[in-house]
Amino acid sequence: MINFDEIVDRSNTNSSKYSCEPDVLPMWVADMDFRAPQPILDALQSRLENAILGYTRTPKEWASVQKEWWSRRHKAEFDERDFIFCTGVIPALSTSVRRFTSPGDSVLVQTPVYHVFFNCIKNNGRNVLANELIYENGEYKIDFNDLESKLAQPLTTLFIFCNPHNPVGKIWSKDELAKIGELCKKHGVIVVSDEIHCDLTDPKKHYTPFATASEICKNLSITCVAPTKTFNIAGIQTASVIVPNENLHQKMVAAINYDEVGEGNAFAALATITAYTKCDEWLEQLRAYIFENKRIVSEFLQNENLGITLVKSEATYLLWLDCSQICENSTNLQRFLLVNAKLWLNDGNIYRPNGSFLRMNIACPKATLLEGLKRLKAGILAFNKTKNTI
Repeated sequence: MINFDEIVDRSNTNSSKYSCEPDVLPMWVADMDFRAPQPILDALQSRLENAILGYTRTPKEWASVQKEWWSRRHKAEFDERDFIFCTGVIPALSTSVRRFTSPGDSVLVQTPVYHVFFNCIKNNGRNVLANELIYENGEYKIDFNDLESKLAQPLTTLFIFCNPHNPVGKIWSKDELAKIGELCKKHGVIVVSDEIHCDLTDPKKHYTPFATASEICKNLSITCVAPTKTFNIAGIQTASVIVPNENLHQKMVAAINYDEVGEGNAFAALATITAYTKCDEWLEQLRAYIFENKRIVSEFLQNENLGITLVKSEATYLLWLDCSQICENSTNLQRFLLVNAKLWLNDGNIYRPNGSFLRMNIACPKATLLEGLKRLKAGILAFNKTKNTI
């Protein structure tokens, strides 16, 4: 059994997550407080002992092990030639925006959504166009009427999709994906699907890659994936872009090379190959551990009656907390928790939701999670008391 209960000291590692005062508990950015799988650590250590970290090519095995992974884990059949190396999912998204749209075009997203999507769009001189997800009875669904109206706008040329969805934890069904594909084909819109959380589904929950939902989806899609979230190796910059359509594939290869984000470091391909060939059991135990953490949070919120609703989650280790019973502006609540409870969560407003939400990262040992929930309770009680005295 993997010891996910181990507390790993991350001080003095220049960790972005822990760029805070020592008394603050960070449960925000999406990396895990678990050791990376031992096979990956062993492979990297062996490579390091060679003592020369020169320019490194991407071996043929890099694509073949991914082809086998997607077939084995997700019943998705890709060709080895479909895979393109990129230094990260975000660089791949930005490259896609530059290559497949023009300045002034609109790029569609489904809000609330990972906030860096907005940066990839705006920083490249394009406009963000939002298809707001419908929030009902504690979960989200797609507003297809609004989606089509946005896709039909003449300047909409690209759709950055998220599957499974961050931050709401939704796994989109094959039928939903196919319908999106049909609408995008009808209106001439390319889909770039961020599927970096695809391996982090709840036990017995499975996701469908957008590209495999239909032949239409296959031929208009660019899929961005990586082992970095799954195996907690985000500091090793490695990702894959899956593009089955030959025309789009060649354009994406050229764009990645033009942007110079197509060459890996000495560890990138090695970490990927090791992850996808030697770490299945580690991942199964991780998914079970995260699922138990979700259960702990759900039970805690129900028992403590804090006025926070846990949005139904099927994937990711990021929980979307509906705080609308407590406040109208989650920014104020997030700041209050940080200052007064020393708990660092994400302010939901950065994801542009309709409502007041916080995002909590629960990929941590149970002791850390319980401490976070203790601080959350104390912070909410203090926040409510402050409101009542105003």
